[in-house]
Amino acid sequence: QVQLVESGGGLVQAGGSLRLSCAASGRTFRNYDMGWFRQAPGKEREFVTAISRSGSSTYYADSVKGRFTISRGNAKNTVYLQMNSLKPEDTAVYYCAASWRATTYSDAYEYDYWGQGTQVTVSS
Repeated sequence: QVQLVESGGGLVQAGGSLRLSCAASGRTFRNYDMGWFRQAPGKEREFVTAISRSGSSTYYADSVKGRFTISRGNAKNTVYLQMNSLKPEDTAVYYCAASWRATTYSDAYEYDYWGQGTQVTVSS
C-alpha cells in the first residue's frame, strides 16, 4: 500500500513557476515508477510527466516538454514537479500517481495509487 500526498499548488501569473511535491508513505517507494497527471475542468485526465523507479528515465507530454521537470528523491520518498514558464492552459488539478511496473508510463491505467490532487491556477 502506498499513500500519496501532493503539495505546492497555488495561483501564479503566466510566465511564473511552481514546484509541486508528492510525498509517499511506505518503505517501497523506490520500487515504484511515478507519474504526474492533470485534469482541467470539463476535460479528461491527461498525462504530464513520469519518472522510472531509478530516476534514470523521464517522460514528458509534448505540451510541457522544455518547461516542466520531474525528479525524485528516493531517500525522502518524494517526487517533484518543477513547472516553469507556466501558461493559463496549465491550469488544472495535478495528481501524483505510483505504478508498480509501468510500460508506457503515460497510460493512467498503469498506475495503482493516486494522490488527492493539488490545484494549480495560472492567470493571464
